Amino acid sequence: MPFGVDEAGKGPVFGSMFAAAVWAPTRDALPDGVADSKRLSPGRRETLAENIRADARLRVGVAEISTDRIDAPDTDMNGLTVKAHASALEGAASGCDEPLPKSTTAHCDACDTDADRFARRVTDACTLETTIEATHGADDDDLLVGAASIVAKVARDAHVAAIADEYGEVGSGYPSDPTTRAFLEEYVARYDELPPFARASWSTCADVLADAEQTGLEQF
Repeated sequence: MPFGVDEAGKGPVFGSMFAAAVWAPTRDALPDGVADSKRLSPGRRETLAENIRADARLRVGVAEISTDRIDAPDTDMNGLTVKAHASALEGAASGCDEPLPKSTTAHCDACDTDADRFARRVTDACTLETTIEATHGADDDDLLVGAASIVAKVARDAHVAAIADEYGEVGSGYPSDPTTRAFLEEYVARYDELPPFARASWSTCADVLADAEQTGLEQF
């Protein structure tokens, strides 16, 4: 009886990171069409996530890492990703009707250049007695990890949509997104501070603040 685990939102400059774990009695219990979330349209991801959550045979755990935790000086993204995977696993396990057998395994999409190290760190951070492995590209190779990637991505997208509902179009939240960059620059120019959902510790934020300060100096 395996788990699949993946995250969404590790790299954006806006908003939280989410990790999801999906448990299934067998991979055959997953709905048709499950794949790496990056290969699916937003509408298809949302439908699959709803089906995964609605299926009584499956268990889902979701962990959110807020911008406050990301910006904390005593943390780093690799460590927070480890904690997110472990928390998502524990959340999925808490929904299981019976204790998990010791033969239970968990497959994580490795968020470290060293996949074995990532697996060891998640094992150490997790309270479950389960065998955890991690591989690169697991969201593409393992349907359960693909299912977790869908749930995590849909949670992340809903989070960004809620931000946009309050503040206006913010784009994807990634530094390479022109809409995100434009929103950040305009917000700082107008309010002389970062938006509350920005990851202040990201270099993108520091660059925008520095540019705004320089622009202000040049006006004198």
